[in-house]
Amino acid sequence: MTWSIVAKDPQTGHFAVAVATRFFAVGALCPVGGGGVGALATQALINPLYGYKGLRMLADGIHAEHIVAALTGHDDGRDQRQLHVIDREGRNAAWTGPACVDWCGHLIAENVSVAGNMLAGPAVVADTLAAYQAHGDRPLAERLILALEAGEAAGGDKRGKQSAALKVWTTEEYPILDMRVDDHPDPLAELRRLWTVAHERYIPFSGAFATRANPAGVTSRPAIDRMVEEFQAARAGKA
Repeated sequence: MTWSIVAKDPQTGHFAVAVATRFFAVGALCPVGGGGVGALATQALINPLYGYKGLRMLADGIHAEHIVAALTGHDDGRDQRQLHVIDREGRNAAWTGPACVDWCGHLIAENVSVAGNMLAGPAVVADTLAAYQAHGDRPLAERLILALEAGEAAGGDKRGKQSAALKVWTTEEYPILDMRVDDHPDPLAELRRLWTVAHERYIPFSGAFATRANPAGVTSRPAIDRMVEEFQAARAGKA
């Protein structure tokens, strides 16, 4: 009842998942990942255990294909599930159960996969992938938004629209960006609006977060204000 895109930016090593559906709060359980580890999306008749178990396996460096095989192989409900995974090396794998509702399927390319079910047709997945690949000059999060927008233009979820989500992981266990639209008549438009609002202060402010390399983060408020001002000035210079 969903389509999603799971990707790794080979230039930065960052991972991301973006998803849209005609169902409530898809961002709660579908997208899962971790910095330096990998990412996955679990959907159709969602199995939330795939997320927790899959993330542990990704952290152990297990190949994406082995993760998909292990998770689905031990699940008697696998025929109703859809899962796609990318590991720390950028290797990806996917499963679309034979009992998923048409149209359903997935595509895999270098460092990216797209999967969906209960869609208007195969063009939703194909156009999502094509749009992602066509915008390699854009930031990872924006590429994923553009990709979902292309999928929606191709018909999207054949039941309509309700929720969408986007998560990006850089070097840490927590997502550096976590945007959710849980219930909205036009969730992708709202997701893009949130992406715009995030640039006002959140994105430069996130540079002050505590990390493994700097466990205290940046705590000087004047320094944070300068980070925000410099970010906004750079954006204004590109406008």
